[in-house]
Amino acid sequence: MRVISGTSKGRRLVTPKSQGLRPTSDRVKESVFNILGEIVEEKVVLDLFAGTGNLGIEALSRGAKRAIFVEKGRQAVRLIQRNIAQCGMDGRSEIIPKDVNRAIGILKQRGESFDLILMDPPYEKGLILRTLEKLTPYKIYHEDSILVIEHDRREPLPEIVKGWNLIRQREIGDTTISFLTPQLEKSVNKNEADPPPLPSPHWGRGIG
Repeated sequence: MRVISGTSKGRRLVTPKSQGLRPTSDRVKESVFNILGEIVEEKVVLDLFAGTGNLGIEALSRGAKRAIFVEKGRQAVRLIQRNIAQCGMDGRSEIIPKDVNRAIGILKQRGESFDLILMDPPYEKGLILRTLEKLTPYKIYHEDSILVIEHDRREPLPEIVKGWNLIRQREIGDTTISFLTPQLEKSVNKNEADPPPLPSPHWGRGIG
């Protein structure tokens, strides 16, 4: 497992010895960031279910302004700390060693707002819907934010995700990567069934 591009390109990351953690593969990670492109630069990033910190560190390497890593597992937190340190990213990183639901509440109380939320929960445990249901009322994002969810093909997103529009999906083997944006209030009021168009100059709406 390595950093694919940016200031820490080629840097090897510490990987777990146990089977309890499932880091995002380099192939999937490369696809995620190829789709996001340069819009990662100078953005504030939230890495939920951070595991080894793989996704958040890639975002920082590609120019993200700051990243917060949320991970409750003690072994995983130690891995994130080591990986952040060896990439020299301590000054732009923070680890919240809490359950994701609790962490979202803490971040809301702090008044945080994220441009990019990366989410790679353990597969097939119902955590996607549970986290989305927490995020929707706890708006730690803005109208141009992007939410990226990595999930198993056998665990598709609900057909209707309250408060979110699915704008793109990419399948890589058994993994699906879903890109969502917050549903605008004006779209809800008009009862529009389809997602809003994407030609907006705002970075969150311009994803290709």
